Amino acid sequence: MQIIRSLYSIITFFGIDPLRFWGNVQGIGWFWRDYRLFKQKAGSNPAFPIDSFYVLLGDKKDNSGSAKGHYFHQDLLIAQRVFANAPTKHVDVGSRVDGFIAHLASFRPIEVFDIRPLTDQITNIQFRQADLMHLDDQLVNYTDSLSCLHTIEHFGLGRYGDHIDPDGYLRGIENLSKLLKPGGTFYFSTPIGPQRIEFNAHRVFCVAYLLELFQADYELVHFSYVDDRGNLHKHITLTEENISTNLGCRYGCGIFELRKTIQVDIHSKV
Repeated sequence: MQIIRSLYSIITFFGIDPLRFWGNVQGIGWFWRDYRLFKQKAGSNPAFPIDSFYVLLGDKKDNSGSAKGHYFHQDLLIAQRVFANAPTKHVDVGSRVDGFIAHLASFRPIEVFDIRPLTDQITNIQFRQADLMHLDDQLVNYTDSLSCLHTIEHFGLGRYGDHIDPDGYLRGIENLSKLLKPGGTFYFSTPIGPQRIEFNAHRVFCVAYLLELFQADYELVHFSYVDDRGNLHKHITLTEENISTNLGCRYGCGIFELRKTIQVDIHSKV
């Protein structure tokens, strides 16, 4: 399966999509039948002459929309959680503007940090171009609510114009923690499965490693995941078995709701 996926990726890199090609070949017959039937029924109606062809052959057998996959489930789930928790300020780092950010902007203001520019002015979205591998000191303890969805796996791989840094994800996680106030909520997602890099697209993290990265600064409130088939499993209890097996995922999506712990100074006077 992995070999087939790799070969398909190589072929589509050169602009050839075998699945789309075969679907179009199958669709040519019904397209011409529909065209002839439409012409026959329309007759000489001058209101809407057929001006040109704009051939779309994939929609007839497609679903009305996609309610599966990493982005659909994480964007909707975390938007619902932010709505329920109603934070004072919410900051997002690198999540999809046309998905999660749009969900949040429909009901509240949100600040968005991204290494790439955003030239459009959008109601309820305040944008700041920033590289979260390097945090401005003025942003320490900046917000009580923070999201970073399907983003950290890219840090340091150069895909989005960031500097090449094998430890970029570690710098990013450290700076995200600095950005969040103690007691604040951190919504985080990333690909899960056997740990690896698929260069230059992304990293894939094993669940045990992610929990190790978070244990010093956070407590886990909720864990959900999207499996390899694109289905959501909501608020799962993490057992030793499903941690060790990455919940059966090769390329799933782990969705974490975390609370930043309040560090107590044991040397302070009572």
